[in-house]
Amino acid sequence: MSALLEVDNLRVAYGKIEAVKGISFAVEAGQVVTLIGTNGAGKTTTLRTLSGLLKPVGGKVVFDGKPLTRVPPHKIVALGLAHSPEGRHIFPRLTIEQNLQLGAYLRKDSAGITQDMQRAYDLFPILGERRKQAAGTLSGGEQQMLAMGRALMSQPKLLMLDEPSMGLSPIMMQKIMATIVELRAQGTTILLVEQNAQAALSLADQAHVMEVGTIKLSGTGHALLHDDEVRKTYLGED
Repeated sequence: MSALLEVDNLRVAYGKIEAVKGISFAVEAGQVVTLIGTNGAGKTTTLRTLSGLLKPVGGKVVFDGKPLTRVPPHKIVALGLAHSPEGRHIFPRLTIEQNLQLGAYLRKDSAGITQDMQRAYDLFPILGERRKQAAGTLSGGEQQMLAMGRALMSQPKLLMLDEPSMGLSPIMMQKIMATIVELRAQGTTILLVEQNAQAALSLADQAHVMEVGTIKLSGTGHALLHDDEVRKTYLGED
């Protein structure tokens, strides 16, 4: 069987500057796959390309058996690929409930939407308690919960999370990582970009280390977590 997501020799450029230089990887259904690396490695550019926000200059992307190269972003969401972006990008003047409803804008099944709204509140009880509150009044961690919940409202086959713990307190970061573990247990397939390499590798089935637009190292999360070079470069150990 083919993987749910297949990336083959993907190249992405900003003008004449190539930010992603021919990377290849796959995500199997039910897996958590993580991309780690320093700032500027090409991780966010990769996710933005997969969701159709950037157009590649080479290579191919196949999702659930369908090529994505010329598919617009809203149709990629409809195919089942959702993106919770770096920086959250919620709608601050809308309520929490309205933000979640926007995540389901392509859906017509009102009963299913109501059920998934409750699922988001079950995952993140604070959102349910404040559902009528303007999203801009939430803390950074609560806004991250909302961004993840909004992405889940599209019923994705694959959820892409870009830096979900960025700028969060250690306690809130632990809550977000625990939610990722819970989502995996529920069968959600996840492609994770995360600055906290130790946390990402600890929960990943497969991991890829990106460096200046290339994949330098690949393996299981467990193997890379115990790799001497990874521990020295990305975990701050001597």
